[in-house]
Amino acid sequence: MKLKNVLITGASGGLANHLVDKIKAENIILLSRNIEPLVEKYKDNSAIHLYECDITDNEQVKTICQNISKRFGALDLLINNAGFGEFKNFINFSYEEIVAMFDVNVLGLMNITKQFLPGMIEQKSGQIINIASMAGKMATAQSSIYSATKYAVVGFSDALRLELKDSNIFVTTVNPGPIKTDFFAKADPSGEYLKKVDFIVLSPDKVAQKIVNVIGKKKREVNLPLAMTFAAKSYQLFPRIGDMLAGGLFNLK
Repeated sequence: MKLKNVLITGASGGLANHLVDKIKAENIILLSRNIEPLVEKYKDNSAIHLYECDITDNEQVKTICQNISKRFGALDLLINNAGFGEFKNFINFSYEEIVAMFDVNVLGLMNITKQFLPGMIEQKSGQIINIASMAGKMATAQSSIYSATKYAVVGFSDALRLELKDSNIFVTTVNPGPIKTDFFAKADPSGEYLKKVDFIVLSPDKVAQKIVNVIGKKKREVNLPLAMTFAAKSYQLFPRIGDMLAGGLFNLK
């Protein structure tokens, strides 16, 4: 798949940085709520185009996406990477915190996809890669809201894949376990959870390479690491065993 235009949301995150290093394209368009940290990093790379965008702001999203489409044309690849999580018991979440997580992880992802999908349909090609999570396959305690958002991303991706099956547009869902990035600065400020899951924590470079490996391929899902993939399968096929795994081995928050 020859790539002309690639767009990545959540561009200031650790995973996005590794994706940019590995993806070869004429134009790599990066969307971030704050592009300031990226300006110096990519100032000498003419293939990188930075756009500051709050994907929870519908009017801002529409304006910026229209400008991008006018300037570059249709996307060949959209990677919906923006997202965040916070781990605590459901009872301790405020309604505003719940809405904020859904706004970014689900509604923002859908809105960005909706803006660029018509161009892909018109050119009769493209790929959408949605970064979900193993939390969208197997819920654990203290991840109720985050898991709910990622289950929504998985469900949305599965339905969209079916809707686009005759359009030469691929939809791939990436479901990683914990990745060693700044995601945990908000999700796990104490650092204790990251220490406990050290045996399954993934390097962002490895996850980025797995994603790059499926570009241009009709790959339905990428699930990693293997241990959590097995646990998620057990969760679906054998719910009681799945609850034991989710509530025991992988309940480390």
